[in-house]
Amino acid sequence: MRTWIRSLRPFDSIAVQTLIERTIDVREAERFIRLFHAENPAAGPPQARLREVAADIARYGTYAHTFAELEFGARVAWRNSNRCIGRLYWRSLRVRDRRQVTSAEGVAIECVEHLREAANGGRIRPTVTVFAPDVPGRPGLRILNEQLIRYAGYRTADGRVVGDPRQADFTDLVRASGWRGAGGRFDVLPLVVRSGRGGPLLCTLPGDAVLEVPIAHPHYPWFEELGLRWHAVPAISDLCLEIGGICYPCAPFNGWYMGAEIGARNLADVDRYDQLPVVATRLGLDTSTERSLWRDHALVELNVAVLHSFERAGVTMTDHHTEARRFLTHLAREEKAGRVCPADWSWIVPPISGGATPVFHRYYDNPALTPAFVRHK
Repeated sequence: MRTWIRSLRPFDSIAVQTLIERTIDVREAERFIRLFHAENPAAGPPQARLREVAADIARYGTYAHTFAELEFGARVAWRNSNRCIGRLYWRSLRVRDRRQVTSAEGVAIECVEHLREAANGGRIRPTVTVFAPDVPGRPGLRILNEQLIRYAGYRTADGRVVGDPRQADFTDLVRASGWRGAGGRFDVLPLVVRSGRGGPLLCTLPGDAVLEVPIAHPHYPWFEELGLRWHAVPAISDLCLEIGGICYPCAPFNGWYMGAEIGARNLADVDRYDQLPVVATRLGLDTSTERSLWRDHALVELNVAVLHSFERAGVTMTDHHTEARRFLTHLAREEKAGRVCPADWSWIVPPISGGATPVFHRYYDNPALTPAFVRHK
């Protein structure tokens, strides 16, 4: 047993997941199998596989994907992610098949390995790790964290939050179950894994699995004094991967960051780290009136610092202008292939200088397609 796993302990404050009783809809399975064979001609005609799947569903209430189907389904789920601007490289998604892992401890160990492999020394690799699916009478495991890496938010007696306010409720939950953070602004939260047949478990991520980048500015030395930092691998972990009617409730996946996600949201939003007033003050801007556009000036410099810091650290990151052009390239490729590319305008347009990017000046179709990463019911 690896040393970091010793911190696992029962996490009793959340009820055990309700048993899954429904069987797979054979029509959803058929649609996926036909899609797989249509886009993978080397797999041959789908008729034999359709008969096999239908027989398994009739007998067991479910069926099992081959690795080729799983890999294709996970990649198409990324292709169908209507809120993601970075889908141009959907075919490059690395799929780690861990459906044989049946324990919370095993999931925790594999999540740590996921982070190490995805970080790749700074050359971030889009990766998904797929654990066991829900089956009738036996739900799969789940990760309760919204991302594998998030920073704690500690409530203080005067109503403030030290760290990330978005994580204050979750921090309360893990502290009530025995976790003791250091009380800092960037303390990595423990991972919480819930088993279908037992209480959830809590474990601390080892330091070598969390690649972080300290934030500095190319022109303002004082920026480092702010003590800002951010992790390099945005691994979403609270969504269900749905493929052909099968729900994989535990399937953490990551791409790489667009700078504005950190510089214009995580570190800038009023209900997150709220750093714009701090940066504006250090820049000597007039914050007494909105007409000075101090927020805009501070926001640009904060984003310059984030992009500069990741580049200096040799960690993969893209900027919002480049990513907007890449998305339109992806959109054109999908249209040429005869496919609809779902896109939520409010998410595709970057949170900084939106009107200066080409994705702002058009509308998009936004149908719900499968396979997909979806919120748990």
